[in-house]
Amino acid sequence: MLFDVERTTIAGRAALTVRGEVDTATSTQLATAAEALLDTSPAGLVIDLSPTRFLDSSGARALVAIARRCTAGGIDLHVIAPRTNRPVRLPLELLQLERVVPLVNSAGELPSVNAGRETP
Repeated sequence: MLFDVERTTIAGRAALTVRGEVDTATSTQLATAAEALLDTSPAGLVIDLSPTRFLDSSGARALVAIARRCTAGGIDLHVIAPRTNRPVRLPLELLQLERVVPLVNSAGELPSVNAGRETP
C-alpha cells in the first residue's frame, strides 16, 4: 500500500487518517477526500498524519489549501503530526506551516468538544 485516506472519527470529530506517502502523485487524493468531507459542513476536521511515512511540498500545499477552506467555512481544523514522525513533521516545521495548519502531537492534545463547540 503506497497511499490510503480513510474517513474516520477522532475525538468526536470528522477525520481523515492518511497512510503511506503524500507526494505529487497522491496529494490530489488527499485534497479530494478533504473536499468531499468538508462539503458535509462538519463542525471540525482532524487530519491524522500519524501513519503517514512521507510528506513533500505538494502534500504541504494540500494541507494549506485545506486549512484555508476550513478557516473560510468556520470549521475547526487540527492536524495530528507526531514529533517522532520526522519524515512528516520536519517538512511541516521547515515550511513553518504551524502558522497556517494547527498541528498537534496526538489525539490527546485535541481540545474537547462541548455541544458541537470546541473548548480548550
